[in-house]
Amino acid sequence: MAVKIIAEAGVNHNGDFDLAAQLVEAGAKAGADVIKFQTFQAHLVATANAEQAQYQKKNLQGNDSQLEMLRKLELKKDCHWELKAQCESLGVEFMSTPFDRDSIRFLVDELGVTSLKIPSGELTNGPLLLAFARSGCDLILSTGMANSDEVERALALIGWGMTIPTRLPSGEQEFREAWHDELVRERLCDKITVLHCTSQYPAPPETVNLRAMNTLSQQFGLPVGYSDHTAGISIPVAAAAKGAGVIEKHFTLDRNMTGPDHRASLEPMELTQMVAGVRSVELALGDGVKAPHNCEKNTADVARRSLVAAESISAGKVFTHQNVVARRPGTGVSPMRYWDLIGTVAKRDYLAGELLESD
Repeated sequence: MAVKIIAEAGVNHNGDFDLAAQLVEAGAKAGADVIKFQTFQAHLVATANAEQAQYQKKNLQGNDSQLEMLRKLELKKDCHWELKAQCESLGVEFMSTPFDRDSIRFLVDELGVTSLKIPSGELTNGPLLLAFARSGCDLILSTGMANSDEVERALALIGWGMTIPTRLPSGEQEFREAWHDELVRERLCDKITVLHCTSQYPAPPETVNLRAMNTLSQQFGLPVGYSDHTAGISIPVAAAAKGAGVIEKHFTLDRNMTGPDHRASLEPMELTQMVAGVRSVELALGDGVKAPHNCEKNTADVARRSLVAAESISAGKVFTHQNVVARRPGTGVSPMRYWDLIGTVAKRDYLAGELLESD
């Protein structure tokens, strides 16, 4: 199955529709499968007293609260329709990450999206996870900042919500127990992909821990992928080599633009290179069977050796260690049969340097 590459436009449009449309065009041109934005109403996400993250303060160099920052980055509802239509015209999927229940309802019931991304910051937001679970959409769950128990708790609630669609849980114990229900696990397998992630922007390579992707796969038995916040393209390409089914990467038109995420994003040419790298890795992974490829036959003929007469050998003469050697090309009898041949009798005459024949 092909790796799904999500080009995360996120809030790199800075609240400007024209910039958002340019991001769609750039992401599609780079070869991404999905262009993803973020859908939220700032007042439903943060209080007036919520501070910006350290990386946001560093990148914005301002004194805005988180609420003020988010208000400037809202993607208006009307814009969604045009961006989705643009994506469809360019042959890529439109996706968004909703941060509140109203945004989930808008994306699903009005815009008609069929896949949603659950952001890392909402992994512990029980009521919102339940709304995601009951959206009917395929879900991608990002797990930045989370330990394994928190991931299991989120998955348990999502699975519970998928199988019990009409009431609220009596408490955490009820939905935690659902994790051991085979039906719940089956529903999750059909509907959710878990992304490993390090929620730092940019994330230093030593914080990435790509092996945790394997841990998630083994522990939960679900499809896994990787949401990348490192600089450059080498680590997402490596994640593809380790079996990520989804790769998500922020991109921008210009890393020097003002905004919280531009500095940790790829520019269009880099995104193109990342997509090409992931696609090359996909081809290189192959089917796992150790066997020579058809393209190697000529090389094998040239590079391998065959059993050869070291001197003239007349019919009836015994093959010995002195008159049989291994030389290129490799189109004759394999030298692995050397000891089988020694001590037997030549059935015809051979010139020095002539390939010997098998029985």
